[in-house]
Amino acid sequence: MKTIYLDNNATTAVAPEVREAILPYLGDLYFNPSSMYQQAVQVAGALNQAQEDIAEFLGGVFPDEILFTSGATESNNTALYGSVRANPARRHIVTSAVEHPAILEVVKDLERTGCEVSVVPVDENGNLDMREFVGALRPDTLLVSIMHANNESGVIFPINELARIVKETSPEILFHSDATQSVGKVPINLRSEYADVDLLSFSGHKLHAPKGIGALYVKRGTALRPYLVGGHQQQGRRAGTENAAFIVGLAKACKLAAQCHAQEEPRITAMRDKLERELTTRIPFVHVSGKGAPRLGNTLNISFHYIEGEGILYQLNEHGICASSGSACTSGSLDPSHVLKAMGVPFTALHGSVRFSLSRYTSEDEIDEIIKVLPEIVQKLRRLSPYWDQAKQQPRPGAPRGEVFDDRAKHPV
Repeated sequence: MKTIYLDNNATTAVAPEVREAILPYLGDLYFNPSSMYQQAVQVAGALNQAQEDIAEFLGGVFPDEILFTSGATESNNTALYGSVRANPARRHIVTSAVEHPAILEVVKDLERTGCEVSVVPVDENGNLDMREFVGALRPDTLLVSIMHANNESGVIFPINELARIVKETSPEILFHSDATQSVGKVPINLRSEYADVDLLSFSGHKLHAPKGIGALYVKRGTALRPYLVGGHQQQGRRAGTENAAFIVGLAKACKLAAQCHAQEEPRITAMRDKLERELTTRIPFVHVSGKGAPRLGNTLNISFHYIEGEGILYQLNEHGICASSGSACTSGSLDPSHVLKAMGVPFTALHGSVRFSLSRYTSEDEIDEIIKVLPEIVQKLRRLSPYWDQAKQQPRPGAPRGEVFDDRAKHPV
């Protein structure tokens, strides 16, 4: 059975060009870049070139502002813990309610060690509450950490504007953004439009590089203590022998993303829009999260009232279709997604969420197959629901209500 992969916000296939770039460093060029002999110097030169290529990809920043890590989780941990340790006089942190756990769990830990944390809510479309954001900033604020694009809803936050507001409040406040989902999908120029951003995290496996490699942009002059200590690598800012093969692969993936963006992003967005349009037309009582906000062109988070997202995923898997649920149930928890809860998604749809995330390798035929298969799956699962009237294709009298919205009929139930 052919695999139809639409879970690219979870991870992406390694691009063939990236694999080709990596292979020499898994073979003859295996040398430690910190060694002094010629073969090792050649590897060190490849790392320097990769640093320059990624710096150029991010708008022409200084190469030494790029710190290589094992991925976005380490980049986020480095940005937050490193900032707190380097600025002990300030203890206030601002973040949002819809951040990835790689941010939220860190700020919880920092809160236990004496930091004060302000969490900014979002509206029903997933937009950050700007009034609450401005009100959260204080003279003693140390760090603001707001993601660029949400991994579940695809909603894009205006981090250029948010960073500008932060710097107008106080130039001493650091601004960090977890850009894991946006790097490679949205152009980011840290020298012009995003010049007020001090720290920016991303991960290779979200843009067709391997898992286990990422980067942290650290603007020159930003006070940041090392998160990993024990060696002189990367100017003493991150200890550990560099993952030369994957660093080279990350640089290649960034170059490919820049080359493909102009042509591929409109095509990807058009396929996402087609999928959304057809599903909301063919299936009644659905909820599209983030529909009224700027979104990544590759992401569709759609909830189906009165059924479970996990059931949908199992049924899709039987057709070779890979997607994910907006609910955390797939990871063993019965709690629904904190992102969807923060957005006020109706409780009758909270567990019935499915996220489709496309890539440049997604085809029109694959989208058509999902459009063909999914309405039948939803109808089958609703047939088993005690709250669903199969004959009338609507909730039964007495079914749980709340703010249920039928995107097709355009009226509340």
